[in-house]
Amino acid sequence: MSAPVANEIRFEGLGLEYTTKAGPIQAIKNLTGTVPAGKFVSLIGPSGCGKSSLLDIASSLVRPTSGSMLVDGKEVREPRASTSMVFQEAALLPWRTILDNVAFPLEVRGVGKRARHDRARELLRTVGLEGFAEQRPNSLSGGMRQRAAIARALSTEPTLLLMDEPFGALDQQTRMIMCTQLTEIWEQFGCTVLFVTHDIGEAIALSDLVWVMSRRPGSIKREVVVDLPRPRAADLPTNPRFQELEAELWSLLREEADAMHLGTSTGSATKDRTHSTAGDPV
Repeated sequence: MSAPVANEIRFEGLGLEYTTKAGPIQAIKNLTGTVPAGKFVSLIGPSGCGKSSLLDIASSLVRPTSGSMLVDGKEVREPRASTSMVFQEAALLPWRTILDNVAFPLEVRGVGKRARHDRARELLRTVGLEGFAEQRPNSLSGGMRQRAAIARALSTEPTLLLMDEPFGALDQQTRMIMCTQLTEIWEQFGCTVLFVTHDIGEAIALSDLVWVMSRRPGSIKREVVVDLPRPRAADLPTNPRFQELEAELWSLLREEADAMHLGTSTGSATKDRTHSTAGDPV
């Protein structure tokens, strides 16, 4: 399979406001940043700071109240066929086989059965699930279901992959394995990735850049460059530079948490994702 052409994503002065019975809530305010083409960028920040909201804007499922999103310099207002998303829950269709789940986006696009199954089998080999093509989702572990969800997201050869805490429901050992596998898959496909996580170590291990978001209304408090060489070994947490980055990111997050506890946040989140336990407003 050929690697897709990755996109540069730029957010310019983004604002997002929700109307509630209690009044308007500003989820994002004046957020500006660039996700370079083909790079892996992670978002971390306090619960309710708008991380998931930013993914909604990036997917064009939600229009910003102000500002704009540009893809390769052109403003985007409608959902793009070349954008895919992976959620915290795999959201596989339980009555379908893993093969047919992975092939489903191609089926929706009218791709013939043989062609979409060939593509799905190729992707299942990529994620190490070729022996489970005819199984139903309930017979797979959580990590295996997430691998199937990633394969499904890649079936349409996206140029932008959005991932909203895809490993959040997995145990620590499985998360570590999934991080390694995701890195290998991303390097093979070459798409641009915007990844939400609450795990600082995960963000460092995966990313080229980490965006630390402020408390709500969310904006980019700091962009931190992860200047660790690839491939990144399993003993990465023992690397002194990893530890420096971890300390820097913790410090930035702690500043926001302390400010929230002092009562300087703008209020509590009022909307939650049905697929997420993170507490970010949609």
